Amino acid sequence: MPEMMQCFIEVVPSDTLKYEIDKVSGYLKVDRPQKYSNICPALYGFVPKTFCGEEVAAFSSEKTGRTLEGDGDPLDVCILSDRPIQHGNILVECIPIGGLRMIDHDEADDKILGVLKDDATYGAWTDITQVPTLMLDRLRHYFLTYKQAPDSGSSGCEIAHIYGREDAHEVIRRSRNDYEKRFGNLEEILGAALSVMR
Repeated sequence: MPEMMQCFIEVVPSDTLKYEIDKVSGYLKVDRPQKYSNICPALYGFVPKTFCGEEVAAFSSEKTGRTLEGDGDPLDVCILSDRPIQHGNILVECIPIGGLRMIDHDEADDKILGVLKDDATYGAWTDITQVPTLMLDRLRHYFLTYKQAPDSGSSGCEIAHIYGREDAHEVIRRSRNDYEKRFGNLEEILGAALSVMR
């Protein structure tokens, strides 16, 4: 199971724009301005070589008792650090300690929670039970409201559960399986094409 994983950071807490990797070019692009007062309270990005497809959806469906689909994106991650990292578009190593089982319009949209490797304040945490309730509340509030317009009663997002390290490892494992099912042969095909071109 992934005791340590490398993650790509798209957004940092000081960002007033939502950045996202463009899936075609691989460049970081502006997805949208943060329209409202919400600011992401942690480093935010994704786990490379993951995909939220059938296996992730099945696990979320099993845990919630609902029929869900995967959101078709890489697995999202929030990383806690006491270091003021000023910009995204970087790779960091983190330790997964839990997650938020988020549902966005009947799609499984889990948010894995991790701590920055060797972080002075949070680096020794190994499970979400060590995270203060107020910190979890800030994360929950951000994801429940970051798409919500002022006059709207709901954002269409909900958090069904907060889960610990064991479930986080299972979601990561399933997202890697979903990636392999969807893109696994792509690396072989590209490798073969490059060797022919040489």
